[in-house]
Amino acid sequence: MQSTTLSFANMHNHGELFANILRARRESFIVRNRWELPETMGMEYDQYDTPQSRWLAVHDDVGRVLAGVRLTPTTARCGIYSYMIRDAQRGLLDSIPDDLLFSQAPVDAYTWEVTRGFVAHDIPANIRHRVRMRLVLQMLRTSREEGISRMLALLPSNWGRWAARCSLDMQAAGRNMNMGGIDYQAVWIDFSTQLH
Repeated sequence: MQSTTLSFANMHNHGELFANILRARRESFIVRNRWELPETMGMEYDQYDTPQSRWLAVHDDVGRVLAGVRLTPTTARCGIYSYMIRDAQRGLLDSIPDDLLFSQAPVDAYTWEVTRGFVAHDIPANIRHRVRMRLVLQMLRTSREEGISRMLALLPSNWGRWAARCSLDMQAAGRNMNMGGIDYQAVWIDFSTQLH
């Protein structure tokens, strides 16, 4: 099991891994969750998959993606869009309620957004926690490389059950809300004490 952070600057070194992340996202969000999202060539994508983002993947030796997330700086801009959580708050996204946060969405060089997080549905229960921990460790590694002190995530509302097991300092950033049949909540993840 390996973990990799992809960017537009390094993805050419990793073969099909970026496409495999988008394929795994399609399987997770379009096929399994039945969300209506953009797709082409068996891959899910959206307006936030730009050179400003990073894609983290836990994968095997042949590039099969077991889990992944997308990180986007809260300073990101592309046309009318910034980052998903902020754009939802600004009323630009129909699929996410605009009252998802308790406070104003940040625009801060040290705060990044976490979205499109998934663990493949067919990961056996006996290694699921190991896969999730590998993803968390890659998030920590990436936070150090990018100087990220905190992240704002949109996660399934059961995040509290596994946050302590993954040694993450997390707290609610917004209300519980049902999106596409799944309960979600915006959450702060503090990495400031782990940047050394």
